Amino acid sequence: MNNNNANKAILIGLAVVAVILAAGFFLYMVDVDQTKEAQLPGVEMKVEEGQMPKFNVETGSMSVETGETTISVPEVEMKEKTIEVPTGISITPPDKDGPAAAD
Repeated sequence: MNNNNANKAILIGLAVVAVILAAGFFLYMVDVDQTKEAQLPGVEMKVEEGQMPKFNVETGSMSVETGETTISVPEVEMKEKTIEVPTGISITPPDKDGPAAAD
């Protein structure tokens, strides 16, 4: 039973690390460029139209590679079972020289 608790703790630890890495990569993977400034409406005795800002947002891509490995899987008795596990991560950030801003 003690081995089962250790396996659960390892899986929870790996899940926490994966979430932290995903959050960190989010900041690296998104490139936001403002393409048009905001303009407040002019106010005198009448109100003129305002303007909302425009943004071009480019996101990168990420893929996770998997491979087979043999691990111990608890059942009625311990036996080895082959499963797919991540073997690497491929990250492509957005291109800094994206399309020209359209007015």
